[in-house]
Amino acid sequence: MYEKKTALSGALMLLTLLVPSTAALAQHSPFSSDSEQRARALLKQMNLDEKVGQLTEAAGIVMPGLATEKPDNAIAQGKVGSVLWLIDVKEINRLQHIAVEKSRLHIPILFGFDVIHGYRTVFPVPLGMASSWDPSVEEQAQKLAGEDARAAGIQLTFTPMVDIARDKRWGRIVEGAGEDPYLGAAMARAQVRGFQGDKLGPNSVSVCVKHYGGYGAAEGGRDYDASYIPEELFRNVYLPPFRAAADEGAGSFMSAYMDLNDVPASGNHWLLTDVLRGEVGFKGFVLSDAFAVGSLVTHGYAADPSDAAYKAITAGLDMDMASGTYMNNLAKLVSDGKVPMATIDAAVLPILALKYQLGLFDNPYVDESKVDQTLSRPEGLALERKLAARSMVLLKNENHTLPLAKNLKKVAVIGPLADSVHDIEGGWTVEGLFGSGSKSHPVTVLAGIKAALEPDAQITTVAGPEPSKSFLGLLDQFSGKKVLPPPTPEETADWLKKTREAAEAADVVIAVMGETSGMSSEASSRARLDLPGIQEQMLETAVASGKPVVLVLENGRPLDIHWAAEHVPAILETWFPGTEGGSATADVLFGDINPGGHLPVSWPRSSGQEPLYYNHNLTHEPEDRPNFTSRYWDISSKPQYPFGYGLSYTTFKFDNLKLSKTSIKAGEATEATVDVTNTGSVAGDAVAQVYIHQRYGSASRPVRQLEGFRRVALKPGETQTLTFPLGKNELQFWSPQTKVWAVEPSTFDVWAGEDSTAPLHAELTVTR
Repeated sequence: MYEKKTALSGALMLLTLLVPSTAALAQHSPFSSDSEQRARALLKQMNLDEKVGQLTEAAGIVMPGLATEKPDNAIAQGKVGSVLWLIDVKEINRLQHIAVEKSRLHIPILFGFDVIHGYRTVFPVPLGMASSWDPSVEEQAQKLAGEDARAAGIQLTFTPMVDIARDKRWGRIVEGAGEDPYLGAAMARAQVRGFQGDKLGPNSVSVCVKHYGGYGAAEGGRDYDASYIPEELFRNVYLPPFRAAADEGAGSFMSAYMDLNDVPASGNHWLLTDVLRGEVGFKGFVLSDAFAVGSLVTHGYAADPSDAAYKAITAGLDMDMASGTYMNNLAKLVSDGKVPMATIDAAVLPILALKYQLGLFDNPYVDESKVDQTLSRPEGLALERKLAARSMVLLKNENHTLPLAKNLKKVAVIGPLADSVHDIEGGWTVEGLFGSGSKSHPVTVLAGIKAALEPDAQITTVAGPEPSKSFLGLLDQFSGKKVLPPPTPEETADWLKKTREAAEAADVVIAVMGETSGMSSEASSRARLDLPGIQEQMLETAVASGKPVVLVLENGRPLDIHWAAEHVPAILETWFPGTEGGSATADVLFGDINPGGHLPVSWPRSSGQEPLYYNHNLTHEPEDRPNFTSRYWDISSKPQYPFGYGLSYTTFKFDNLKLSKTSIKAGEATEATVDVTNTGSVAGDAVAQVYIHQRYGSASRPVRQLEGFRRVALKPGETQTLTFPLGKNELQFWSPQTKVWAVEPSTFDVWAGEDSTAPLHAELTVTR
């Protein structure tokens, strides 16, 4: 009775509605007033076919939708406003010359590509960069990637992916920042700043924030499957990173493939217009994912392509990527009076404004003489090595197994990823996407180890079969090649024999294991998260030798390593670390760099726990209750490693958590301060994290939610006092009962520490 009364009184005492104005939510419009004025003037000169052309993005590989006429003619007639999947600089310039010199209004083409984590210099995958808990890592990486892309003729990148991913079976978790909206929003802002700078301009690359919205909540972690997200969950968890990107001035958004609550995202008026433009105040344009407009028919949402074009354009989707549906249907819909010309004009305007903002009308061509020089800058490789090491997470280090000594004489390096040039960079590499071949010359972990050890060291390698050989039915998403069959029992026995012999003869075993890059990507969901192939058998064989074993993971998602967590003394998570990833891994293994990364996800013990995330609601039997064991009878329901977790070669103490005010009114703010001390003997980075919990109100709130973090470098014995604001931005939420954003009167728990289980605690009271 008391609990019901408290919740009801909280609902009745809602304080300070916090629905920000459009201007407040979109502080930085992507476009200057001059760009908008020039775009409006040009729009008045355009005929209907030219307007529809600006809403059409054609594929640079096959040009779908243009089969009835040559692409050159279509571009010359103004029927194509953007081209994607083209990185041949000469072809980019050739098509641009046609657009600028032969089309009636001389409107340049906008060239787009998936520059996800680097161009030629490939940085850690985004999940890895998020593990740095340092937004400057994302910003620095994407700044260099943007410079490279712009030099190579790309002005639009289909990144950042800011989908919240609570299910690690989902393959595209690798492209995002993990499971938390606060961390995800910080990384989203950083990526927008990296590519676009303080504002879009002639040297910028416009981002295309994806996949709006709720794509990461696919049922069962199965890519493309439907998402069912209650409105309160959408607004409190899935929307914040998109809102942050829009607030930072993102030039464009990409609609998602899936159904959101039974309405496809690419034809969802509530999603694209009511929320994105009406509430968030987004001023750029919305681009569909590849073929998504045409796929509205496949979804069973549209009756035919004409209906698909109608539903997409009236929902608020501006540009059709690669399906040709707008090109073939929009003009007739307008002439028949079904779609107002004003709707077309509203869609075209931000596309033209972006082209002006990027300086394409003044300088549309690529300087071909400078491309290779720019893409091969040595400072890019140095930065990649630094950021890769900063993104690695030390999961276990029993008996100070790490760092390793550089004077080791006998080392066994085992595992199929140890010398895999292809996999260390991860998926979505620009020059390797469509079989064009990467020119990055990546450094593998084996190469990094060899460079770190003394010349007379003996290194024995046992690769084992490629993991893909055990994944029957898995296809390379772009080449279409089928995987090879798994090794025979005889082949397996031979690999394990070689592993045992190498381990027994070595001083230390370094096992480089995980997933191939294609296993963590689009359409690459996994039902099981175990080490694929015979990797676990090889690992168990190495441990049985009695020699020290270090497990180095290369992967795009957390894996089921429960056996390794119990039996392997040291585990280092490198994700897919990029071009200089092998050198960066060696820097950490041999102590040149002290690892400071922390997990942006909750690490499961088994795929059967998924979806697993830290910021769940309380139940009638909380997990921190005395004598609580598990929600499962066969394993612990808690993660293997909690969200925010990460070790170091030193240790840290968190102490003296204080609030500047222990009681505030809604609309007021307090500050949390905490002392962080390096209690070890070497310098290292601590990642301070602040979590809150609202004890009662109009709705149940997560047991903990991240509302502040900071990575700080500390010398041995050094203490720093860190300060974190706690005000309306941190305390508000959208209630399913009141249907508004509000700060409610309640008692709030506040914690500070190294991860989401931090025990250091304070209380805050919010009153009317």
